[in-house]
Amino acid sequence: MKRVRKAVIPAAGLGTRFLPVTKVIPKELLPVLNRPIIHYAIEELIDSGIEQIIIVIAKGKHLLEDYLSHSFELEHVLRERSMHEALAAISPLCNSDNVCYVHQTEQLGLGHAVLTARNLVGEEPFVVLLPDDIAVSQVPLTKQLIEIFQKYNANILAIEEIPRNKVSDYGIIQPYQIDERLYRVVNLIEKPAPERAPSRLGIVGRYVLQPEIFNVLEETPPGKGGEIQLTDALRLLLQEQPILGYRFEGVRYDVGTPLGLLRASLCFALQDTRTLDELRTYLLPSLQQAPSDAVQY
Repeated sequence: MKRVRKAVIPAAGLGTRFLPVTKVIPKELLPVLNRPIIHYAIEELIDSGIEQIIIVIAKGKHLLEDYLSHSFELEHVLRERSMHEALAAISPLCNSDNVCYVHQTEQLGLGHAVLTARNLVGEEPFVVLLPDDIAVSQVPLTKQLIEIFQKYNANILAIEEIPRNKVSDYGIIQPYQIDERLYRVVNLIEKPAPERAPSRLGIVGRYVLQPEIFNVLEETPPGKGGEIQLTDALRLLLQEQPILGYRFEGVRYDVGTPLGLLRASLCFALQDTRTLDELRTYLLPSLQQAPSDAVQY
């Protein structure tokens, strides 16, 4: 069985939900506490043993490349000032041998973005990681999926139970349970209305896929929004290969919306000893003074 060595990060979206800031700053560089979204994605892949990371970008996203490249002047200053912790925080992501880029010239959907990486992936299994989802777990989420893949030699999707009023935002599987956290995927539906959803188990931004998905993507017609949907391609792939859904261990933060990004930042700050006490002191009076009709999360 081939090892899973490569990963694709689709990062070519326009980030319209974060306008106007994403007019000049890629969404993937927006911070969760003091690290941008893309940092968490790269870190997870490195910790999962991935050797090559392929980032799909669009015109105007050169800042992403800048962030993941060496800044020799900054690194020199940090060394001179003995700021070893700061230097250690940026250095692991700056290995040009690990990261390469492919350009998506048209915004034709997630499926099309994955397809643009075909030549770099080649004929081997690979990970797809959507940076809008940050996962916190004892074993990195990607590593959990790779371990399942190596055991079953099948396409693997990360899934979790989605609130009923949110299922129309996700690809939803029709499941057949085969183990405590593992399901055989019988069918998939992209963003169904709640009454049409076959379950509440939604795909949440991590996949391990066989290379045959590329042939299927080439034949997948445009779906919702006139885009080539990865979920639609996976449904077609079901006719040729098994697909499993794994209800992963850990916590997922959806940082693809302004409110989700804010929630994640607060959660991370409340778990960081450098910010915990001061933030708690600031927040408690604010919550006590909140109007009685305020929504509490």
